[in-house]
This record gives sequence, structure tokens and C-alpha cells, in this order.
Amino acid sequence: MQEATPLVSAATDDDDARLESLGYRPQLNRVLGLFANFSVAFTYLSPVVGIYSLFALGLGYAGPGYMWTTLIPVAGMLLVALVFGELASHYPIAGALYQYSKYNVGRRYGWFVGWFYGIALLVTVASVDTGVVIYFSSLMHNWFGWNINSSSHLNILLITLVLLLIQTSLNITGAKVMGRVAQFGVYVEILGTLGIAIVLAIHGFHHGFSYLFTSQGTQNAKTNPDGFNFGGSYGGALLVAVLVPVYIFYGFESAGDVSEETKDAGRQVPKAMRYAMIWGGLASLIVTGALILAIPKDGFAAVAAGGVPVIFAQLPSWLQDVALLLVIFAFFSCGTSVQGAGSRLAFSYARDGALPGAKWISKVHPRFKTPVNALLGGAVVTMLFVLLEFISPAHNVHILWFDYPADTNALASLVSFATSGIYLSFLLTVVGAMIARRRGWVPAGKFQLGRWAWPVTIVGALYLLVMFVDMVWPSGLSSPREFLNLDWITLVVMIIVLIVGVVFFLIAHSGRSLDEHLRDDAEKPAAVK
Repeated sequence: MQEATPLVSAATDDDDARLESLGYRPQLNRVLGLFANFSVAFTYLSPVVGIYSLFALGLGYAGPGYMWTTLIPVAGMLLVALVFGELASHYPIAGALYQYSKYNVGRRYGWFVGWFYGIALLVTVASVDTGVVIYFSSLMHNWFGWNINSSSHLNILLITLVLLLIQTSLNITGAKVMGRVAQFGVYVEILGTLGIAIVLAIHGFHHGFSYLFTSQGTQNAKTNPDGFNFGGSYGGALLVAVLVPVYIFYGFESAGDVSEETKDAGRQVPKAMRYAMIWGGLASLIVTGALILAIPKDGFAAVAAGGVPVIFAQLPSWLQDVALLLVIFAFFSCGTSVQGAGSRLAFSYARDGALPGAKWISKVHPRFKTPVNALLGGAVVTMLFVLLEFISPAHNVHILWFDYPADTNALASLVSFATSGIYLSFLLTVVGAMIARRRGWVPAGKFQLGRWAWPVTIVGALYLLVMFVDMVWPSGLSSPREFLNLDWITLVVMIIVLIVGVVFFLIAHSGRSLDEHLRDDAEKPAAVK
């Protein structure tokens, strides 16, 4: 890979000049440096949120050996990050995937890539913010003796509402504040991963290194702690277990969403994407390994059922409280970064006139230089998604050819779409890059893949395709995948999102206004209108 000499004119070396060459007047506040931009991407990826949420599930699927499946999405997504980095360097503009696909293929293609990605972002904020409730309840019990029912729909709604209000208020006050929250979030992530790993090591591991390569009988239904049935095939167990890190390793692309607020974006955004993946992968392997080695002797089944809190229970009470604080802030900073990225995507759409109410959504606060209405609108939609917590049938509901599972709230069904929706938008963006390159597009940003472009792009696309199929394949409610993919529900939700997108696309005059925003003074865009 190489940091390339730009082929565009000297004037486009300047961030704002390059933005103007794409037909946009600079409106946002360019205050983020490399570390701040990296922090937004890293806290969205958030190893703490992902690992602490899904650790028990990974153990139940494939035992301690599941940790090595982390290497697959880290390697695959690093290739995708390289492709996105080249695009971000050439198109350093808010809206990232939407804008890349719009220029590379055409307005319709770009609109729907951004639509799937945007809905997935809003769902992710709802998922992350509701996920903090159980940790907040535990901390309040430890500190004040309060017994907050973390499964109560009303409690989830109220706590999430307060959290969302704080996040929205901070994001409104400026990109610098968002960057500061994300930067502090990075330090929290370090403490929550490397720090916890060191504490667990000092406290004493209960197993040797070889334990990390065992299955603990998870491939057999009789010895699987969760009763999962893989028919004795450990390969089958790993095929499902890989979905656990797959659900963690994305978010690096948000560095591109805040390009217009990043100094020297054409150079720094690609770096931030790569760094987020590399350091996120390293931190994840270290803390996952430490958690596994800290499993009490004969305590595998208990940890597979209760997750990280069972391991933390071995620590002194004050350390447990510190760990809970770290996890709570990690969730908070993750949600803040995702919301910030989503608002920039909405702003980018609206500035192109590609959404209903575009004029209102695209307004930028004169003092804070943030898309305040996009943030407020996104917060409202997120809360509507959170309300889906209240929809939870007491028994299986037969719909057409499939069953909706009992005691599964509608938000969980939407969350099952979030990661697959992001993978779909990633796949379409990489395919779009291939189409553009095949048409003769020549990247001219400060970061280029050079002769590695086609191999990296093809392998990255294959990775995304394989994992997307693995995520959405309907294998029945009795399948071990049930916890990550609710049979046909994920695909059905995806179709519903598509139908709603078509309606919005038509209301927005079929995106015809985008034709006016395919300008690139530095080159003739390879776009089909």
C-alpha cells in the first residue's frame, strides 16, 4: 500500500477546496485531528461493548476456541477499510458510503446504499443505548441498593431516553465536543480491555494457554452449556461462532462520515479507518483471551450462561464497580459516535435534496456548526425504535411461511437486521468501487492502493458476501443462530426497510435532485444517471 501523490490539481489539496470541487460549500466546523477522527471510529467499533455483550454467546457456540474466529473479521474488514480509505481519500465528504456509491455508480444506487446504512445506524443507537440498562441497574444496586428491573420495558424506555438526551445535547454543541467524548471513550476502551486483562492476570488465571484452543464439548448437544446442537461438528460450531466477532468489527467507516470536520481528511481518514481495525482487533484478542483464562475451574457452564459478570464476581467489589463504570461509558461513547455519524449521513442526503424535508434536515446551527435538525430527527426516530421494546408476543405468531418467536420484542428483530444491513451496504459500496474501477475510474486521493487495488477489493467483497450470507441464512428458530438471526425475520425486516426506502425515494422525487450533485471539477465522475 502507498501514500500517493495526488493527481488532482494543487488547489484540491486543501480540504475545503476539494469539497468545493465536488460542488459543496463548506458548512461544518473542521476541528478534528487524526486522533479525534480515529476516536469516533474506534468508539463506534467499541471492543468493550461488543465483547462484553456477546462473550457468553461465543463461549456457548464454540468454547474458548471461539476467540480465534476474531481473526477472520479483523482480516476481512481490514481489506474493506483499505478500499473505503481509498474512496474516502478521493471523496473526503460527509455521508461516506452514500457519497462513494453515488459517484461510483449513480444516484439511485448510492441512495439505497445510504438508506440501508442509515437505518442500520439508527437501529444501532437504539440497540447500544438500551444495552446499557443492565449495567446501569447493577451499578445503582451496588451503590445505593436500588433494585431497578433491567428487563422492565418502562425502565428501559426511561433510562434510554435520558441517555439519548445527553448524547444529542453533546453532539449538538459541536464536533469538537463529539471528538472529546470519543477521545475519552478511547481511554475507557483501553482500560476496559487492556486494563481489565491486566487486572485479571494479576488476580490469577485459572487455566493455561492451551485452554484457548479447546472446545469444551460445545460441538455436542449433550455437553454444550446452552444445549446448542451442532451434530458433533466443531467446524459447524465455528461457522456460527464467527458471527460473534462479525457483529463487533465494523464502525471504522464512521471516520469517513465526519470527513468534513476533519483536518487533512484525504490523508487522515484512511489512517483512522486502518488504525481502528488494527487496534480494535488487538484489544479484542487480548481481553477475550484474558476473560477466557479467568474462567473459574469447573465454571465454564456458569460463565457461558451468565457471561462477563460471573468472571467479574471474582474481583473485589470496588473493582467490579470500576468495571461497570467503564462499560457504561463505553456504551455511552459508542452511542454518541454512532449518532454523530448518522446525523452527518442525514445531513449529506438532505444537502443533496434527497430526503423529504431536506431543507429542514440540512440546516446547520450558526454557532455550533452542527446539523442540529438531523440530530434531533435521528433522536426521535431512535426513540420510536426503542418503543418497539413494548411489542413482545407471549407465544409464537405464525406469519405467512414462518413463525415470529415468543417473548421476542420487536426491537430485537430490528437489531437482527442492523449488522446485516451494514454488511449489505458495505458489500454494495465495495461492488460500486469495482464497477467504477472497471469503467476507468482512477483514484486521485492522498491514499491509493496502487497495484493491490483489484486483489484487495475482490477479496474484501468475497469476505463481505460470505459473512452476509452466513448472517441472514434462515436456519429455523431451533438453530443456534436464533440469538443472532431470527430465522426469516432478518430477511423480512430487510425487505420492509427496502419497501419503506422506495416510498421515501419516490417522495423525494426519485432522487432526481442528486443529478445536480454529481459534479466533480477534478474529474468527470463515472456515474450513470
